Amino acid sequence: MANRLAHATSPYLLQHAENPVDWWPWSDEAFDEARRRGVPVLLSVGYSSCHWCHVMAHESFEDDATAAVMNEHFVSVKVDREERPDVDAVYMEAVQAATGQGGWPMTVFMTPDGEPFYFGTYFPPEPRHGMPSFQQVLEGVTDAWRDRRAEVTEVAEKITRDLAGRSLAHGGQGVPGEEELAQALLGLTREYDERHGGFGGAPKFPPSMAVEFLLRHHARTGAEGALQMAADTCEAMARGGIYDQLGGGFARYSVDREWVVPHFEKMLYDNALLCRVYAHLWRATGSDLARRVALETADFMVRELRTAEGGFASALDADSDTPDGGHAEGAFYVWTPAQLREVLGDADGERAAGLFRVTEEGTFEEGASVLQLPGAEAGPELRARLLAAREERPRPGRDDKVVAAWNGLAIAALAETGAYFDRPDLVERATEAADLLVRLHMDFSAGGVRMHRTSKDGRAGANAGVLEDYADVAEGFLALAAVTGEGTWLEFAGFLLDMVIDRFRGEGGAFYDTAHDAEQLIRRPQDPTDSAAPSGWSAAAGALLSYAAHTGSEVHRTAAEGALGVVKALGPRAPRFIGWGLAVAEALLDGPREVAVVGAQGDPHRRELHRVALLSTAPGAVVAAGEADGEEFPLLRDRPLVNGSAAAYVCRAFVCDSPTTDAAELGRKLTH
Repeated sequence: MANRLAHATSPYLLQHAENPVDWWPWSDEAFDEARRRGVPVLLSVGYSSCHWCHVMAHESFEDDATAAVMNEHFVSVKVDREERPDVDAVYMEAVQAATGQGGWPMTVFMTPDGEPFYFGTYFPPEPRHGMPSFQQVLEGVTDAWRDRRAEVTEVAEKITRDLAGRSLAHGGQGVPGEEELAQALLGLTREYDERHGGFGGAPKFPPSMAVEFLLRHHARTGAEGALQMAADTCEAMARGGIYDQLGGGFARYSVDREWVVPHFEKMLYDNALLCRVYAHLWRATGSDLARRVALETADFMVRELRTAEGGFASALDADSDTPDGGHAEGAFYVWTPAQLREVLGDADGERAAGLFRVTEEGTFEEGASVLQLPGAEAGPELRARLLAAREERPRPGRDDKVVAAWNGLAIAALAETGAYFDRPDLVERATEAADLLVRLHMDFSAGGVRMHRTSKDGRAGANAGVLEDYADVAEGFLALAAVTGEGTWLEFAGFLLDMVIDRFRGEGGAFYDTAHDAEQLIRRPQDPTDSAAPSGWSAAAGALLSYAAHTGSEVHRTAAEGALGVVKALGPRAPRFIGWGLAVAEALLDGPREVAVVGAQGDPHRRELHRVALLSTAPGAVVAAGEADGEEFPLLRDRPLVNGSAAAYVCRAFVCDSPTTDAAELGRKLTH
């Protein structure tokens, strides 16, 4: 039977539209139905490229007997965490508080008022490894609801009270200074893996935001240790199995500390952040490896994630079909020595096996190996032949929904990478994605601008944007403005950031993840920590600071400084988990610098000065380029040519240097 998910815009919900489970989307009607029937709500949260979500769906949600129990005793609600990060955050907090761990699929049983009382993640179809079967869980919850409802309700109310009572200290007044950033660097140094790069043990996630902090800290202070950790981590990842040595782009994380075996799903946000990191590493060091990886990752995003409408899809699955009709994680990406010989011939096959560390025993499952590149670069011809052969394999599924926040990150990465490496096509792809967001995701009809979080196939989803959508899209627009010299992107960023201040800001500089007038959940989600992507909170701080530097707006500057109070509190204690917040704090300490480049459109001298400004490593520097005394950007006003020549003006903390027409001198002004 078709359930109520058939008209969803989420590929994850559509994957469950033909289940025998009578699924409801998250809606008031679902909870009304639970009240009418007097049954609990079973909330199941996941996302389309989640391996264990697929496993549980196949084992339990496609099973007629399990579905019959769910349909009789529960109202079952299916949520895509990528569409509703607010719902996911609130109930994940409850799961982690109750069980000490979390993850997806997430399974939560709650009262018809949305108050949770029993939690878990994946449940197997049969009892195993000390876990009850899903059927046993369903029976146990049903019995408790029927026989001990007063007790269940009391537990649910207590959990909800505890969650609602968790207030967040934002760190008091004041912004992080030299001392806090030095302590953060020390904390990262303690957790640094000197042998393999990165931080902590297995599983190991790409620390893109911590690396951005390290690069900015080095640029501001000259600390060589910070640059070394950043460069060595980036090299280890780029040579490991977490990086796709044939097609470019990064997998979600490494299951080991050596970066050898990845969890093979590829997410847009990881690749956008890492593309930008490697571009910034090249900017700081000139590393050929960093240049190659930045460009290959940008090309991967355009080739494999770009949608027909010009946006970027959310993810590629970890799993794909195998030649024998099965379905397995990593099948698209792994190789055996025999497969290499089959494609390349014996001699080149042997050479490739040595280059890519493909062994007879294998580094993955069933004798297959994940390609690594520990030593010499592989020739482009060899890689091209292997890539062409891989293209014949069954491809992993793609989650085609366009998430506003992650597209904002991709716009920033593609705009900067295109500008640094003279790839105007990448800047065009960034502009097309930005156009799509304005056209489809931004609604100007309701007083101010409202963001739709997602779209699919050119149709906006019904879910409201959360803080990270407004902040990351503003970040993307600000990067695009700097690269293209088109002030309209600064204006659009301003519309979004006005809404951030008006609708998401709380007391004492704190931010909430949902707007003041958003749907009321059992707790209003609020998380300043950076995990897989910058938190909405730290992304807002960064975009607000840049916008204030462009415009001189005291309101936006004050909001940015208020938001950084939490970095003062958490940076020294947990630097791995507030990396973007620390990077923004580096920009604040450096000014950030404001650079205006004036000259005639098409003037090669203006273009040279503009490029030097964009390639500056000064943390968070903002760049405006356009006609002398131009109206395109506030920074261009009252900025004339110098002796008839294109010129650059550099200001910092309300103090301006004398203008210069010399590119080398501009470079010096931006490094001291």
